Amino acid sequence: MKEEQKFSRRQVISGLGASLAVAAVGPVFAAEGTGRGADAAGEAGAETAAVPLEDPTSKYPKPPFKSQQQPWPGLASQMEPKPDHGEKSYKGSGRLKGRKALITGGDSGMGRAAAIAYAREGADVAINYLPAEEADAKEVIALIKAAGQKAVAIPGDLREEAFCKKLVEQAVRELGGLDIVVNNAARQQTRKSILDVTTEDFDATMKTNIYAPFWIIKAALPHLKPGSAIIGTTSEQATDPSEDLYDYAQTKAATTNYVRSLAKQLAPKGIRVNGVAPGPIWTPLQVSGGATQEKLVKFGGDTPMGRPGQPVELASIYVQLADPQASYATGQVYGAAGGKGLP
Repeated sequence: MKEEQKFSRRQVISGLGASLAVAAVGPVFAAEGTGRGADAAGEAGAETAAVPLEDPTSKYPKPPFKSQQQPWPGLASQMEPKPDHGEKSYKGSGRLKGRKALITGGDSGMGRAAAIAYAREGADVAINYLPAEEADAKEVIALIKAAGQKAVAIPGDLREEAFCKKLVEQAVRELGGLDIVVNNAARQQTRKSILDVTTEDFDATMKTNIYAPFWIIKAALPHLKPGSAIIGTTSEQATDPSEDLYDYAQTKAATTNYVRSLAKQLAPKGIRVNGVAPGPIWTPLQVSGGATQEKLVKFGGDTPMGRPGQPVELASIYVQLADPQASYATGQVYGAAGGKGLP
């Protein structure tokens, strides 16, 4: 019996050593291809060449920016400079293959960046937007289709409960299901004083930023299976509010809290809830009443990076939060604020 135990132990150690040896040379085999020799190794090396480092402080435009104004809700295609949503730069790797996503405010800003990234990661995508944003939305739909994915355009006003229910129903029907919900659409209007905020203003901001996600999540929840993800777009305004964004800042604090509350509620069901908290990002919100012209010209200049962020710089965060491999992340708020250290 003792000899058998010794022999068995030697076998185990020998087998472990062989396994470690295979693991050690595995990457070499992968780099060299599948037995095609030195030429194959050279080709693989060329394909995996390191991407040159880029200085993030000079990667995108810095202020001063041209003074510009558009009627709300604004179009990204008419901004100077045009925002970068990843139209040319974002490359996918199949992280969301087979997933079905609904994104509100998917025509521009972070919603557009997320839509492009999701499609290039293998997801079918439905986007919601206001009818006035049709020109931008058409570009996004074309980009989703160009990635080989199903694209669904659903225009409508999120301030109406009936439409929010219809939005989810149509997305589920046309996508064939739903497992990612991104509540991104928002209304932001700068007002110097609380005395300048009308009841109609206040109501419109609350309906768009707080009521709509509430209605959409309620409508979507019966369709979401374990493994699904809900993502809310919050803001640095939730923790460091500007004096002239009285109503908007409140809604972002509410978004941060619904993310953390709902995450606890839905975790036992296997549904993750997370948030993205941008700092100053170059989107139509800024040129359509979300910032004064004085602030717009200097927009993002007060960050340690000295510039505003571009929507594409948040795309990978939305992908990460939807990725099944991030299965232990829920109730989290991921910031991107150019060095401000928030949230």
